[in-house]
Amino acid sequence: MAEITFLKRKAAEIRMELLTMIYEAKTGHTGGSLSNTDILTVLYYKIMNIDPNNPNWDERDRYVQSKGHSVESYWAILADKGFFPKEELKTFSQFGTRLIGHPNNKVPGVEMNTGALGHGLPIAVGMALAAKLDGKSYKVYTLMGDGEQAEGSVWEGAMAASQYKLDNLVAIIDRNKLQITGSTEDVMGLEPLGDKWRSFGWEVVEVDGNDVEQLVEVFSNTPKVVGKPTMIVANTVKGKGISFAENVGAWHHRVPTKEEYDLAMEELSQQLEVLV
Repeated sequence: MAEITFLKRKAAEIRMELLTMIYEAKTGHTGGSLSNTDILTVLYYKIMNIDPNNPNWDERDRYVQSKGHSVESYWAILADKGFFPKEELKTFSQFGTRLIGHPNNKVPGVEMNTGALGHGLPIAVGMALAAKLDGKSYKVYTLMGDGEQAEGSVWEGAMAASQYKLDNLVAIIDRNKLQITGSTEDVMGLEPLGDKWRSFGWEVVEVDGNDVEQLVEVFSNTPKVVGKPTMIVANTVKGKGISFAENVGAWHHRVPTKEEYDLAMEELSQQLEVLV
């Protein structure tokens, strides 16, 4: 239980950090960063084999953030893990910064520049295939958005991963059911999403993507099937952790006012207080 409490506390702290980044920069993708925070927290603080002091270590696990626009939680975690100084977070989205609004591989710990949706999975497929060809044991993780599933390149990557039996590949969909123009089911219906991925030869697991205990369980038991890539459909809440932002599409790309920022920080502080 101590480990789960630690992860929950860390997720709340990361939410506070990313919200401060967005508030001070006056720009950012608030809702999606809040929804994916628990996923990234479990990966970086529990699951992945990485070394911030040696970010190019050949045996490291690889992570590709395909939904690159929700970068704020990613930057906050990389800084907290020691890939770069936390002080640099204050430069987020400022002129001349490395910490732009999408992942930038000039920053230690970032494998690939991403932002154009649909690219992360094909890149991760290539990395996982390289590991197989080189006889390496590292795993490759990639996080996609659910709106991103409308991109054709996602499904090309899905076919290739199955064809090459990439059981060292774990893909995650941040299934918060909202994208910038509305509900995913209104914009481009996805259901039955799990069955679609199964039909492409993947082993599919559905979890509560904001429940760190469930995430630890599923990530700790991959591959689910030898010879198959794993797809984790992580059902999340857009804007998770801030009551007035949860499941509100307008928070896809919105900066909180001073009053909203103060209220959000108070709510997150209260969450920390009970996690002792």
